Amino acid sequence: MGLKVLLYWPNIIGYFRLGLVFAAWAVYETPALFVPLYSVSTALDGVDGWLARRLGQTSGFGAWLDVVVDNLSRGMLWSQLYEWGWLVSALEWCVFVCNHSSRGDHWKNSFTASPPFIQAIMANGFRTPLGTWVVSGLHCLPLWLYGYQRGLLSLWLYLPLWIQALGTVLLAAGRLLALSVEMWCIWTHIEFLTNDELEEKNN
Repeated sequence: MGLKVLLYWPNIIGYFRLGLVFAAWAVYETPALFVPLYSVSTALDGVDGWLARRLGQTSGFGAWLDVVVDNLSRGMLWSQLYEWGWLVSALEWCVFVCNHSSRGDHWKNSFTASPPFIQAIMANGFRTPLGTWVVSGLHCLPLWLYGYQRGLLSLWLYLPLWIQALGTVLLAAGRLLALSVEMWCIWTHIEFLTNDELEEKNN
């Protein structure tokens, strides 16, 4: 495979997404530019994986790049939204390290020994109603909050306040469900590290 994997079409989409993220960052104060740039990058997150499977171009690098772009985009937005937003980004990067250092590019399929609730969320690579809810909380909540802060939910979508509040609650609940998976990933990685140290001492 070698370096030619860098030019796989799904990875080229990843580079394009990365460019969109930095462009969105540059125009954060201009909603008319920021929202479409960020939204297109987020929407393309569902395209690269599908294309990789369709073209037979799945790779460890592609799986890594996909999560890196996701974390950069959400981290940028959370950090801009709130002073404490960096905590959300730090948590997601911590989970990234835990998953990819011990589970590799097949991390989505490595939850067979997890509690039933975690398995239900992760089933079929998030492609279930529950998984969709969780992914919506991950990707859409920060953008929804950006729209709320800027008054875009009222000005652009003409949503009444109760719809805005309901959307916030539903997306926040999805994000909290994602948090439960994240905490389980961190804990199991801690167990992996401590067990590994114990085995080394025994040997």
